[in-house]
Amino acid sequence: MLLFLLLSACSSTTFIYNRLDILLPWYLDDYVDITRDQRTSLDEWLKPFLHWHRVDELPHYVALLDNIEQSLDKPATAETVGQFYATLEQAWLRLEDRAMNWIFKLGADLGDEQIAEFLLVLQQQQEEYEDEFLPRTEEEYRQDSYQNFLDSLQDYLGRLDKNQRAVLREGSAELARMDVLWLEARAVWLVKLTELLQREPGWQQALRDAMAARNENHSKAYEQTYAHNLEVVQRVIATVLNSRSDKQDRRLRKKLNNLREDLQTLTSQGG
Repeated sequence: MLLFLLLSACSSTTFIYNRLDILLPWYLDDYVDITRDQRTSLDEWLKPFLHWHRVDELPHYVALLDNIEQSLDKPATAETVGQFYATLEQAWLRLEDRAMNWIFKLGADLGDEQIAEFLLVLQQQQEEYEDEFLPRTEEEYRQDSYQNFLDSLQDYLGRLDKNQRAVLREGSAELARMDVLWLEARAVWLVKLTELLQREPGWQQALRDAMAARNENHSKAYEQTYAHNLEVVQRVIATVLNSRSDKQDRRLRKKLNNLREDLQTLTSQGG
């Protein structure tokens, strides 16, 4: 849900963002059936959260876009891309922390059957992910990684040329498989979450602490693989950016400018 919100905030249109008060409860319905009274309460809990995000957070995104556009006037480096990623990561953590306020209220308002339903959906998702990702061959994994690279970059740059695609192929070949480690970590988290959602006294703070410590409790293999893949991705992005054509540069700058204007409009509507 939080990822949905963050991606919506980075949409090229204000349409989705202005309807998050409707879309978030609708999205929640995929996980648990909430009653009419619970939906009414959720609407009230979301108002201050969405106002905070619009007024306080969106200006941070605008500033980030300004920094990204300024960086386009000089050669890109993996370190620069990493700095932008770190900024987004901090925005994500602020979003996650602030969202806990209404998530805790909703969690306390749900009945035991609703909590059980929510956990069952998460477990079913785990099984679906395992069925989807684990049987992949190495060749299939590399192809999926390459396609993810290609789709993401072409959205901002337009069609990549032969040499740029070769860079993506090389980067995909360097990636270490993360799916097994990610699914193992997710399974461990589901066990912990199931325990916390028994909602014993103090469960809200226990859940907040567990989420804060989640990234610190990954296995060494997980941390090393994640760090390696992140370095590869940042290097690939920098390499492709440095090889962009004039046409790709114009498209990229236009995309960034349109996004900035959307976010500025959304911010001005929050007062």
